[in-house]
Amino acid sequence: MIKLDVLRLLEKNGKTKYWLYKQLGMSYQNFNKMINNQTKSIRYENIETLCLLFGCTPNELFVISED
Repeated sequence: MIKLDVLRLLEKNGKTKYWLYKQLGMSYQNFNKMINNQTKSIRYENIETLCLLFGCTPNELFVISED
């Protein structure tokens, strides 16, 4: 299963979930689902924004887990 690894990036950059929520400008419900890996898709524009905010590549945003 591919999972979004944003919580690690937030910690690494000293940022909060609230900061990220404000930067993305999406509804809190959708944001919360995305952060907690409870969504089946993520828009390309959100992936791009996350990469720009964290100064990373899409490869660094995701991890593959066994569960």
